[in-house]
Amino acid sequence: MKNRYTRNVHHTMASPSTLLSAEHFTCSLCLEVFNNPVSTPCGHSFCVACISSFWAQGDHCLCPKCEKSFLGRPELCDNTFARDMAEQFKRMTASGSDVSIPGPGEVPCDICPGRKLKALKSCLVCLTSYCKTHIEPHQRVATLKRHKLVDPISDLEDRICKKHERSLELFCRNDQVCVCVLCYETDHKTHNTVPVEKEWTERKTKLRKTEAEVQQMIQDRVKKLEEIKESVKLSKVNTEKEIEDGIQVLTNLIQAIQQTQVELIVKLEEKQRIAERRAEGLIKELEKEIIELQRRNTELDQLSNTEDYIHVLQRCSSLCTPPHTMDWSEITVYADLCISTIRAAVTTIENHLNTLEHKLSERGDVTLDPWTANPWLDVSADGKQVKDGDKQQCFPDNPERFDTAPCVLGKEGFSSGRHYWEVEVVGKTAWDLGVARVSVKRKGVVRLSPEDGFWTVCLRRGNEYRACDEQAVLLHLHEKPRKLGVYVDCEEGQVSFYNVDARSHIYTFSGYNFTEKLLPLFNPDMNDDGNNRAPLVISLINHKGGDEFIL
Repeated sequence: MKNRYTRNVHHTMASPSTLLSAEHFTCSLCLEVFNNPVSTPCGHSFCVACISSFWAQGDHCLCPKCEKSFLGRPELCDNTFARDMAEQFKRMTASGSDVSIPGPGEVPCDICPGRKLKALKSCLVCLTSYCKTHIEPHQRVATLKRHKLVDPISDLEDRICKKHERSLELFCRNDQVCVCVLCYETDHKTHNTVPVEKEWTERKTKLRKTEAEVQQMIQDRVKKLEEIKESVKLSKVNTEKEIEDGIQVLTNLIQAIQQTQVELIVKLEEKQRIAERRAEGLIKELEKEIIELQRRNTELDQLSNTEDYIHVLQRCSSLCTPPHTMDWSEITVYADLCISTIRAAVTTIENHLNTLEHKLSERGDVTLDPWTANPWLDVSADGKQVKDGDKQQCFPDNPERFDTAPCVLGKEGFSSGRHYWEVEVVGKTAWDLGVARVSVKRKGVVRLSPEDGFWTVCLRRGNEYRACDEQAVLLHLHEKPRKLGVYVDCEEGQVSFYNVDARSHIYTFSGYNFTEKLLPLFNPDMNDDGNNRAPLVISLINHKGGDEFIL
């Protein structure tokens, strides 16, 4: 008996958590695990520092727990049992043992008395959560070992049928609810019912698939976000370049006008000086002749009044001879000396403006080349419209023809100068417009990018505008274009696109060296069950080549 009792006591002390929780080793004064515990005569235990400090604050000594009074300060006895148990409990907690108090959101053991320990597992059969100590029977007893153990869960009561108080072991796919065996027997026997584990497995597979789809959606949107940011960045760069170019053009024009103004003033002042010098010379000559004529007039008057006939006869011949004077009838001094100079200045300014207009845009008369059209495309007789046809036409498979991409090129190519044309895109949900090198690939799949000789913008799905650059650039347009302007400057190596009606810039490819002839490119895209039936129409330009908004 003694040995059996000793073994039982040893077993209990070896595992204090099997019977006691942390509250059994907690000082009621500091609410911490005992530190050097002592016992009062009434049998209650406290930390020696805590009870000493408590008694030092009052005139009488009494037990903080049962309030028993003592005459004088009683003798305190070391509680070696509580000290050893507290030290062992501290070691178990510090070693990472599962013996710990549950924190916020953690599940407590349903079996622990008093202060409960954190649960290690929950049993789906017993519908109970167990700590490390109380789960032990489920790991040892054969019948309990067959129970389903899971990580601790707090809503075990939700796994019990409210009607029959049985565990919910089945899932009814017809009603999409968990049911117990009695529910199945009474209300769901003809329904498609499976074990909850099987349904959980299938749902988990679907969840993983859905999770993968959501992750892909996130990745797509992150990519789209980067595209938008890059588009905004490129748009800012292009706008800054357009502003810089516009300022440079207008600055040159202002400088030219100012220079013309300076030259005009210089020329007018020089003409005035020349006129003044000439007038001064004429005035002196006239004054000289007037003096001479006045002198002769005096002599003639004196001679006509003299009675000395000999003197009259001697002087008459010389005085009657006409004096040597200039013929002033053809000499004129004009007051409007500046008109021709002003006209020349205005002509110079007009030439500058004409040059600027020439630089800004040259209207091109673009006509489609049916010899390059994909057999599925329908090109109008005048070469000004193209759309997706209802059937494939019987055309020769010549090298110039696109056989897969629904494209057609313009007849008129160019390798220098500046060119501009406009295309109506009303009623379209998809198209590509721009220019292409004459040597581009025309058979098989065609990739529209500058690297492959194409400089284009496109519309997809009715509202997605992109510039087909080396990396596709998403375009954010404030207004949906009804008419698109295409401007090519071969010398500057740029291709620009404009919304004609909104008079706004869309996108510019710049910094390229066009070494080959370029041709206008048109892709009306597929019919799309009638949604994209409208044609691309090359429109007549009735304004100054788009210079209102290109500038």
